[in-house]
Amino acid sequence: MFHHVKELQFNARVSEPDVRFAKLLLEQFGGPNGELKAAMQYFVQAFGCRKAYPDKYDMLMDIATEEFSHLEIVGATIQMLLTGVSGELKNAADESDLTKMLDGQVAKENYIHEAMINPHFFIVSGGTPTLTDSVGNPWSASYIMGMGDLTADLRLDLGAETSAKMVYENLMKFTDDVYVKETLRFLMTREVAHYQMFQAALDTIQPNFPPGILESDPKFSNKYFNMSKGENFKGPWNEGKSPLMGEEWQTIEDPIQHVRDTNGLLEEEAIGTDRTDKSVQSTNKKLSSERKDMLERASAPKNGSMSWSVYGDHEKLKKEKNTAVAK
Repeated sequence: MFHHVKELQFNARVSEPDVRFAKLLLEQFGGPNGELKAAMQYFVQAFGCRKAYPDKYDMLMDIATEEFSHLEIVGATIQMLLTGVSGELKNAADESDLTKMLDGQVAKENYIHEAMINPHFFIVSGGTPTLTDSVGNPWSASYIMGMGDLTADLRLDLGAETSAKMVYENLMKFTDDVYVKETLRFLMTREVAHYQMFQAALDTIQPNFPPGILESDPKFSNKYFNMSKGENFKGPWNEGKSPLMGEEWQTIEDPIQHVRDTNGLLEEEAIGTDRTDKSVQSTNKKLSSERKDMLERASAPKNGSMSWSVYGDHEKLKKEKNTAVAK
């Protein structure tokens, strides 16, 4: 269950209203890299690993819930940045009050210009946060990414935290308000903390590369195709051993001729790796069987029925979680 605590997780403050920055901050309220996207992504991903990885389910739900609290912080900050605006917009009896609040005719004209760019935020909503990005695009469930495989989902989450961190970092350049910067710095820092949590969780799942179950084809897993003319740069991405699989990189200097010589890569050979098609098939079957057995054990009905929660016996639930993790 969710229980709303009225105090914010971080005591957001602003020095003075700032209509333009409020509009920019919408990017983290209803944008593709914002707090709602993160909260919903982790929330949805958690369901698929409830039985097989109860510890990761717990982590994803905790972080998703914290992201909802960050959405509240962003929304509260936007509302404070609009202090005066929403009230004056309601004052239809004396339009001159809006001009005075915006410090003159020029400021009012700038405000009208901003309203024309994002009318839903400035006019339709009456000066409250909206689930859109900074230019008025509505929030979309298409922002949510999930593959149903925890090793893949955690890597997607690492990317989500990276994007959100960078947006906060960029937002800090557009405000001089020390209190707003204080809030943005807190939110940015929590993205870094979550990144580390996801990475640590991914590291506990072995093997976790490549994502999913199936191994890659040893004929192509360590090939680097030089697909451009000019100076050729070398680095750990095309020389030495590949960082995760330990295979020797093989550079194809003339991809066009190589494709022709190998009949469109159909006659390609595995070089620089100990893996073979036979060993790959064996590994695929072994890991598939292990993951299948784990999921079946975790999902098996008890006493003829399935139940998501155990009520009133928290110690029993805790022991069941620990037993599942140990297995």
